[in-house]
Amino acid sequence: MAEITAGMVKALREKSGAGMMDCKKALAETDGDIDAAVDWLRKKGLAAAAKKAGRVAAEGLVAVSTEGPKGVVVEVNAETDFVARNEQFQGFVEQVAGVALATGGDFAALSAADMPGTGKSVADAVPDMVATIGENIQLRRSAGLAVGQGVVAGYVHNATKPGLGKIGVLVALESAGDAAALADLGKQLAMHVAAANPLFLNRESVDTAALDRERDVLADQARASGKPEEIIEKMVEGRLRKYYEEVCLLDQGFVMDPDKKIAKVVEEAAGAAGAPVALTGFVRFALGEGVEKKEEDFAAEVAKAAGGA
Repeated sequence: MAEITAGMVKALREKSGAGMMDCKKALAETDGDIDAAVDWLRKKGLAAAAKKAGRVAAEGLVAVSTEGPKGVVVEVNAETDFVARNEQFQGFVEQVAGVALATGGDFAALSAADMPGTGKSVADAVPDMVATIGENIQLRRSAGLAVGQGVVAGYVHNATKPGLGKIGVLVALESAGDAAALADLGKQLAMHVAAANPLFLNRESVDTAALDRERDVLADQARASGKPEEIIEKMVEGRLRKYYEEVCLLDQGFVMDPDKKIAKVVEEAAGAAGAPVALTGFVRFALGEGVEKKEEDFAAEVAKAAGGA
């Protein structure tokens, strides 16, 4: 029997799109013949993923899972919203979120971790789901938050079912206070993050390059007014404060009470919690953000089909 090398498995994976363990088994079954192994995978329905891998997958589900002082958010993409309503796909995403919670949300650790009941890694379990569902499916990203003491709260907007939807948010609250009060506050803040979409936690965490670009734009806009440089500088600083209010979570007005900053909401929460509260981080995943979706011109498609008939 031919020796099955890592290079052979890699070559078969690239050619078939099937998982590593399936490729290894296919090569063993075909005595190392890669072409025969591709046929073996096709017969088993495991090479179907290769044809689907090029399709744009911008639908799917975002999953949130929390457990006391830790939480994770995961995005698994599919091609159509219809699949997001498929119970088998939903179960798969829930399982992935459970594994993510155990691995702290790190994407590399999640991909390499064991997928329960499959004998495969999470990454290698994805092609099996492709073959089952019949669409390109991609494990796109994951993230996690944790606190030493306190609560990581989660919220899902447009929930398909509990913990699954189109926007997933985590909020980390560090505090020795009452867990129930912290959970209530965390959910309210997570709902705010879902609606307001802040980019940074506070002014100190604003990306330097983004701040410099904003400052340059505001300075050029102010100079167009023809005012002296010392006045322009004051105008820029005033407009930067407005910029911070738009992009920094702690500077934003609370959606449930716009006259009150998030920083003030957190400060006042100490009373109900019985201890000081610090908002230490947040994560917001919106389904398909950043994925370039193919725009279909249905009329042109119909005309083309009619012309070729």
